[in-house]
Amino acid sequence: MIDLDYLHNRLRELLRTPSPVGMTDRAVALVDGWLRELGLEPRYTRRGVLYVELGEGAPRRAVAAHLDTLGAMVTELKDNGRLSLRNTGTWAARFAEGARVTIFSDAITHRGTILPLKASGHRFNTDVDTQPADWDNLEIRIDAELHSREDLVAAGFNVGDMVAVDAQPERVGGFVVSRHLDDKAGCAVILAALKSIVEGGQLPEIPCQVMFTIAEEIGIGGTHGFGPEVEELVAIDNAVSAPNQASRDDSATIAMRDRQGPFDAAVTRHLLSLCEEHGIPHVRDTFRHYRSDSAAAVEAGWDLRVGLACFSLDSSHGWERTHEKSLLALARLVVAYLQSPLAVKR
Repeated sequence: MIDLDYLHNRLRELLRTPSPVGMTDRAVALVDGWLRELGLEPRYTRRGVLYVELGEGAPRRAVAAHLDTLGAMVTELKDNGRLSLRNTGTWAARFAEGARVTIFSDAITHRGTILPLKASGHRFNTDVDTQPADWDNLEIRIDAELHSREDLVAAGFNVGDMVAVDAQPERVGGFVVSRHLDDKAGCAVILAALKSIVEGGQLPEIPCQVMFTIAEEIGIGGTHGFGPEVEELVAIDNAVSAPNQASRDDSATIAMRDRQGPFDAAVTRHLLSLCEEHGIPHVRDTFRHYRSDSAAAVEAGWDLRVGLACFSLDSSHGWERTHEKSLLALARLVVAYLQSPLAVKR
């Protein structure tokens, strides 16, 4: 049984905790505490990936979701008292315009807004509409009396300061609308699945490793940290809700392929059969411009069978939205998967 309130609460707290790629410690600490509350023992790789192991013996399967989100970094202290920035992770500048942000300098945090260089309609008129949506055309206006580069230096700003974009989460009926659902919703799904397994008292017969990676948005989240006996990996991430896509708000999505190519046939069909066996609403989909921790693991040379199971997500890497029906279906699938035999029996 999946505790939907628990899932929502964990997701809300994660969304309120800044974790742009390169600065994930706060979110990792949250999840560490929650895992301990469930009676699990958090462990870490040298790079800081958080994981737990369930079952007796060396893990033979893994599931992974990523705690890092899209963000930005300060690239210049400007003479007008504002900051130039550059994205970390792949996201469009048009979705950055107007975002409220926190800038993390060495000793203090500051609040601000990302604005285009021509932001005043009363000054620039229609030029506001015709200027390019480009990272070189953006700056951060800081909510402080700072009018020059010297003011910025005196206030403690530096090139390389991390910029976290406000998630602005909102729950509307069954929908969750927020930035950074990719992949904090996946992390909340895994936490809810772990709670169900622990409270049900049925630990997996196949020992497993549950991972919370911290650099998926720059392509290296799933490149390391798997136990030497792990044979298969299922990444938990977002589907693509868009024209010409099959993903639905009321279902889990089993990805058949991403831009790298087809996922492992045995793992994919195993996930599909679990959905059928347990009555889990699901669809199949293919993704053209997409990679996940599964792709990173394969590209890093791990000898793993990999798959991808997803929650619905509209406007990914932008103003995102998912639905609790999809989150619930995916959580049920994670439980079923962790308690099932391996996709390929030796």
